[in-house]
Amino acid sequence: MDTERSLLPAVRPALAAACPSLTDGIAADAVAGVIPSFVASPSSTAEVSALLREAAAAGLAVVPRGTGTGLAWGAPPSRCDLVVDLRSMDQVVEHEAGDLVARVQAGATIGQLAVAFGSAGQQLALDVPAEATVGGVVATGTAGPRRFRYGAPRDLLIGITVVRADGVVAHAGGKVVKNVAGYDLGKLFAGSQGTLGVITEAAFRLHPLPAAVAWVTAEFGPAERAGAVTAVAAAAGSPLVPSAVELDWPGGSQRPLRVGVLLEGTGPGVAERAKQMSELLAAPGGAVSVAETAPARWGVLPSSVTMVRVSFWVSALGPVLDAVAVAGADAGVRPAVSGPAGAGALYACLDPGTSDEDAVRFVTALRERVAGAVWGAGGPRGGVTVLTAPPAVLTATSDGTVPGLALMRAVRDQFDPDHRMFPGRFAGGE
Repeated sequence: MDTERSLLPAVRPALAAACPSLTDGIAADAVAGVIPSFVASPSSTAEVSALLREAAAAGLAVVPRGTGTGLAWGAPPSRCDLVVDLRSMDQVVEHEAGDLVARVQAGATIGQLAVAFGSAGQQLALDVPAEATVGGVVATGTAGPRRFRYGAPRDLLIGITVVRADGVVAHAGGKVVKNVAGYDLGKLFAGSQGTLGVITEAAFRLHPLPAAVAWVTAEFGPAERAGAVTAVAAAAGSPLVPSAVELDWPGGSQRPLRVGVLLEGTGPGVAERAKQMSELLAAPGGAVSVAETAPARWGVLPSSVTMVRVSFWVSALGPVLDAVAVAGADAGVRPAVSGPAGAGALYACLDPGTSDEDAVRFVTALRERVAGAVWGAGGPRGGVTVLTAPPAVLTATSDGTVPGLALMRAVRDQFDPDHRMFPGRFAGGE
């Protein structure tokens, strides 16, 4: 008999007292196949705090959730007793348009914020799904094409409110500065995947909406891969201030590559910069076009069961593409590759019908070849991370050589000594 599970109903009254909006978990609430015992929908930081205090007293495993767009990224939870659903916390707490800053609750969606800030001619410069929540975007570190200019969520974050696993509320940055044990909470929680605590509010630096935009794209044939690499480097290193430098290489080594560059600014300025960028991309042999709308598949990852992120120094883009091509050929798969190559990142996505064995072969071969391609005198300059995959593939490709793992463990022990926040999701599957 599972004694721990049989005791769970006894904690329901305490959880309900902390958060009246409490329900039993159902199949639709499953996190990577693990159905929670309870789902709570708090309406304030105070309710989250009370909820986590009761969860800590009962030793419950907790998983924070927004709309779930990034919930499947990474290893599944080893336990999931309580899901904390933050979608009811969706308010813009403060928007100081004159200072280009805003403070919002973690359950607010990116689409909702686009409308709220757009009415003031401003934006939160993150290219992520409109349905994604602020808390989820920060927790996963999700960023789209414009990360080249504006950075990832951690770079736009100026303040954060979090609730630790024991229910203690902590603030950092913004108008209230109260760092915990000297840590930069914003940097720690950005990309933490829900393993350190629950994000309840975030403050961001905003940017004006551009008056004009232009996408300059250049297509290179399958035999002109070197030209595409040169175009990415030229665009990324140019003084033309691109907002994004993307690479799109549909599945198959015989498919053409597309380099896309986004320019933003005033009408006359964008027009002149687009002309100069066209010349840069045409120089290595690209067939160039300019448009006021985004090209197909811009910033959209292919639907895939297995998605791998490759990070690298931009100077290693050529060897990385070679590694992807060779690893795909070795495994008998044709990955679709896209992403912010100018910022040193690409996503390799396998067809949904790819067998687990072929996916494992691809990831293993890619990891070996990328390591050989981007290893420099000062150590590794890139890596391969499996973001989503079937459980068997995640297990077989688990990488125990995470840089800084000992330090990450020490930080987690400070915030969640019992390892109850999203257990199993932490680096190394802990």
